[in-house]
Amino acid sequence: MADPSIEAMSGPRLLPADDTAIAEAANALRQSQVVAFPTETVYGLGGGTLDPRALQMIYELKGRPSDNPLIAHVTGPEAAGEITTGWDDRCSLLAEAWWPGPLTLVLGRAAHVPDLASGGRPTLAVRSPEHPVARSLLDAYGGPISAPSANRSGAISPTQAQHVLDDFAGRPEADGLIVLGGDRCSVGIESTVLDMTVDPPRILRPGVLTAEVLRPLLGEVEMTALQQTSASPGTMERHYAPQTPCLLVDEEELQAHLSQADRRCVVITSSRRSVSPPHVLIEMPADPKGYAAELYAALRQADAERVDVVLVESAGEDDPNWIAIRDRLMRAASDRGS
Repeated sequence: MADPSIEAMSGPRLLPADDTAIAEAANALRQSQVVAFPTETVYGLGGGTLDPRALQMIYELKGRPSDNPLIAHVTGPEAAGEITTGWDDRCSLLAEAWWPGPLTLVLGRAAHVPDLASGGRPTLAVRSPEHPVARSLLDAYGGPISAPSANRSGAISPTQAQHVLDDFAGRPEADGLIVLGGDRCSVGIESTVLDMTVDPPRILRPGVLTAEVLRPLLGEVEMTALQQTSASPGTMERHYAPQTPCLLVDEEELQAHLSQADRRCVVITSSRRSVSPPHVLIEMPADPKGYAAELYAALRQADAERVDVVLVESAGEDDPNWIAIRDRLMRAASDRGS
């Protein structure tokens, strides 16, 4: 006979993001619970920024190290100013140009904001999301919502509601977790994180907003080296990683792997090519915007194929618009053997 306690577990609950579901999710946040919701970048796992119990639950659900900072989501500059220090004219220019949108600013953390909101750091990462569901939830809750990506720590970020359901299915700690439905995340990779506590400002995590598009507003903008761990979310050396070993390869390396008779591979590439069975081809858009939007779904599809290795063919090596994609792929392949 099945264990009745197991039968009673409902797992995460997917709700259509209508007014009723938004109100239920906001009420859950007020009760120190967490909810998963879509943004234009990836799905977030959110709790109240000023609620230590909710913040602790985020870390526990994700299995996230407690020194890994969270991003506080706000409706706009006024709300950001209530939980940060150091907002200046440069921040106002950036917000006018790119908020709401995929840009996170690192500022000083206001004294009343819990340490857990920033991984114990004196700074706080803050952004204003563009996705209508995220904005409706912020409005209904009436305060900032801290939200990393809605997946287990280090794994592939979710860009669809089903990804969240898959990641937390069967986990007792996620029983009853509200997942607000939404379209596939349009940007597909996490926001650019820009440290405004230093001069010149420094990009801690690359995103679709590159240094090239930020410099006309700010002048000089520095860039943290890829793979370097910093005070930003999403910069652990191994991150965004499939369960299957993942390798970044050039043309010669790709052919060498495909020629091994005892190995079945998934090939992720934007080049026009074909592969023969038993290998599997996942074709990617040739432009960086399209590639980014499909990247995490492609890595999840590759995992589902249960092959020996995932081979990602290099692309956009000299194009700054591909920096964020290379960053995610380098972390996905970090420390994986061949």
